[in-house]
Amino acid sequence: MNTITIPKKELKAMVKESLREVFIQELMKFRALLLPFVSQKEQKEIEKLYGKPSRKVVKTIDIEI
Repeated sequence: MNTITIPKKELKAMVKESLREVFIQELMKFRALLLPFVSQKEQKEIEKLYGKPSRKVVKTIDIEI
């Protein structure tokens, strides 16, 4: 059996980064659940008042809820 040794500092950094990723994903799910539902009629009113949203994508994250 092979044994791999990882310095404590490196292991801590890997765990910290993994936890950060999980928290970000869970926070995005929570935010998505809090978004209010917008009917088609409301959406058309919004677009009429403020124009259609641009198609420029700044950041996309796929989250399964």
